[in-house]
Amino acid sequence: MVDAILEARGVWKVFGQRAETLRSHPSAWDAEALRRDGFVVGVEDATFSVKRGESFVIMGLSGSGKSTLLRCLTGLYPATRGHVLIDDIDLSLASRQSLVMLRRQKVGMVFQSFALLPHLSALDNVAFPLQVTGIAKTDRRQRAEAALALVGLKGLEQRFPSQMSGGQQQRVGIARSLIADPAVWFLDEPFSALDPLIRRDMQDEFMRLQSQLHKTIVFVTHDLEEAVRLADRIAIMADGRILQIGTPEDVVTNPATDYVRRFVSGIPKSRVVRVARVMGAAPAKPDLAGPTLPQTATLHEVMGWILQSEGPIQVADANGKIVGMLSRAEVATWL
Repeated sequence: MVDAILEARGVWKVFGQRAETLRSHPSAWDAEALRRDGFVVGVEDATFSVKRGESFVIMGLSGSGKSTLLRCLTGLYPATRGHVLIDDIDLSLASRQSLVMLRRQKVGMVFQSFALLPHLSALDNVAFPLQVTGIAKTDRRQRAEAALALVGLKGLEQRFPSQMSGGQQQRVGIARSLIADPAVWFLDEPFSALDPLIRRDMQDEFMRLQSQLHKTIVFVTHDLEEAVRLADRIAIMADGRILQIGTPEDVVTNPATDYVRRFVSGIPKSRVVRVARVMGAAPAKPDLAGPTLPQTATLHEVMGWILQSEGPIQVADANGKIVGMLSRAEVATWL
């Protein structure tokens, strides 16, 4: 992919006492044979790319390999086999020092544990990555203040982690991960430790930040509803393998395997199917003054309009051009 900033090419991660010796094995690898030999296959032949500005969600149940894959993508785990490239830098060929610099300059990471330093204020926690790289105190404090304001914590700069709620602490962690303006932003189940209401608020905050910053994001979660809400594309994993990659709409409406079908069965199709997929042909003479629905909205989002309307409603693209019509009958086929 020409516009890919992150690529995984045949990535395997195998654990075991003799795992390092596997690098000399022949080209054909068999996961079941490796397991019979006593190895643990954490990631099996993962291949995909992530476009600049894309929100790519890796999801699966506990033990599926999703967090192991993320650690391979960041270089925290060296891949047993295969290649990971970030902005054309091959992590398998990079020196230890180069990996450290890459994480400081091109990668931002947020984990489930907030990992804040308890003896530092929110401001100093956020500024800490810049302090490590030798940025002048005045500059790093200004940038930390801006980052905290970005995540809605203006006025709380001098609070310590013990004086902040879980949601506030996670916002500090998010601000810290963004302080160096990373090229790729990795988040490993960042909201799992939060209660449901705060978690929903943090998802809203995440979407607000992405609409403003347009970051390239790799987000790991076990929560399908969270994945559907946040993702441009989803990769579903089980037993170390990626079973399907696609938009939320693709995965829910066209599951590739029985496992994926069972996995997504609880998600109403109206929450992922978009107006553009369901709408009928555009009218011969559009009513330019009449009401319109955005073609990118989900059916769930426009349901109120459809129920209140006596007839079909026009659908418009991002430029306001009328591109179709949506009726109750067309919506009903997806409910």
